[in-house]
Amino acid sequence: MIDINESVMQFLLAFIVVGPLLGAAAALLPAPPGLKGKSPDQAVLRHGVTVTGAVLIAAIVLALGFDHDQPSKMQATTDISWIPALDVRIHLGTDGISLPLLVLTALLTFLCALYSYFKMPSGPTPKAFVALLLVLESGTLATFAVLDLLLFFLAFEMVLIPMYFLIARWGGEQRQAAAWKFILYTLLGSVVMLLGLLLVGLESGTFDMMALATDNGRSLTASVQVIAVLAIGIGLAVKTPMWPLHSWLPDAHTAAPTVGSVLLAGVLLKMGTYGFVRILLPITPDGFRTFAPYLAAFAVVGIIYGSLACLALAKQGAKGDLKRLIAYSSVGHMGFVLLGIATMTPTGVNGALFANIAHGLITGLLFFLVGALKDRTGTTDLDTLAEKTGAALYGKAPRLGGLLAFAAVASLGLPGLAGFWGEMLTLFGAFEPADELSRPAFLTFMAIAAFGTLLTAAYMLIVVRRVCMGEVPPEQESPKLADVQTYEFAAWTPLVALTVVAGLWPKTLLGLTDPAVQQLLAGGNR
Repeated sequence: MIDINESVMQFLLAFIVVGPLLGAAAALLPAPPGLKGKSPDQAVLRHGVTVTGAVLIAAIVLALGFDHDQPSKMQATTDISWIPALDVRIHLGTDGISLPLLVLTALLTFLCALYSYFKMPSGPTPKAFVALLLVLESGTLATFAVLDLLLFFLAFEMVLIPMYFLIARWGGEQRQAAAWKFILYTLLGSVVMLLGLLLVGLESGTFDMMALATDNGRSLTASVQVIAVLAIGIGLAVKTPMWPLHSWLPDAHTAAPTVGSVLLAGVLLKMGTYGFVRILLPITPDGFRTFAPYLAAFAVVGIIYGSLACLALAKQGAKGDLKRLIAYSSVGHMGFVLLGIATMTPTGVNGALFANIAHGLITGLLFFLVGALKDRTGTTDLDTLAEKTGAALYGKAPRLGGLLAFAAVASLGLPGLAGFWGEMLTLFGAFEPADELSRPAFLTFMAIAAFGTLLTAAYMLIVVRRVCMGEVPPEQESPKLADVQTYEFAAWTPLVALTVVAGLWPKTLLGLTDPAVQQLLAGGNR
């Protein structure tokens, strides 16, 4: 930790939110003659790397300057009146819950910009691509930094348009249909969520999330809380995505370009679960308690459903798409996050927040690797990979095969890697849920979720066996595969390193989240 002035911290957080927007506007301007390099396209891609790099550095400095002795305290706060008539304020701040998500978002966006500099997805001009990437980053970072309900909604919605165009213009087959499905699902969910946010704000007399959290639902009647949780929860559940509101996700991932899939899985899905923790748990606790068993039930159905879908896709002869398989695995992994939140205990919520970060690191890496595999073989179809192209990666591209196996075992929750702690803490939380919740019901949910971890191990190991193992066919029967390139090492190494660090030293993350979660759940006892 380094000692940084509070006003500098405020500036850093404001820059993290606004900087990408300014960068997006600059990306659309003509490149100055001295900065064009070999071509204007190269200049704008370099601009994307520079802006996302500056935002990442600001996020790291913010994390270093953060007072780790008081992670439950909202830090680097800015509070300016914006729309006085509605008492809407530009209120920014970060604590131990949002800080890891800010750093994760800044890191993944920078790695995507770096990867795109060397491997730009085929499609229209890079100018629009870089501008959309930066708007997407700004909206996501704002979602994790704002402390006003209406501002949260605006930031939440801001990411939809850039992600729609990234899928629709730079995606693969069926990209138009997938992009439409993505935006229709999320917009419909958002309309319902807005009604819930307005209900909370108008009934309590403020949209300030900190004031509402301190009030802990005392100014809202039980019926208002129930309606608000239902309305806001639907919007957040679509974005998470929770079964059965998940069906937009596999299509979006399958059609999206590599960097689109990385950001969708690594960052956008976290916005939904973050909303559950930041808004519903502290602001409408009684309403949330009513729905917690149902949320847990949907979560464990999602865990089993996602795992069974992955097993079906991994089966020989199923013509399963590897990107689609990883998308369904996200439904299962986010089910663990929702189960942890539904326990309403510090253990479960800490597990959910840990699983959020672990999923962002591991699934981001998996999508990078599958994108690299598609670039080399021209397909992500498992049967084609295993049979026709003979993708015995351990023999043909050992580093790529080793990384894919590492990401797979991290995803299945191998002890010592990041994926393990989130799932284990979630199961512990379900073993001893909050006092007002039915323990027998949550013990049942825990048993079902634990069975889901076995199914996860099964499909991940099947994928590794089919893609990485086997005899290397003669060169005339199978194309030669390039192993990991330098730029790929640069983009993937941070994800591998952080997966190991978070797995071996979970206290790094839990030391940040636990005090903030304890205070959040204590509500009025602040």
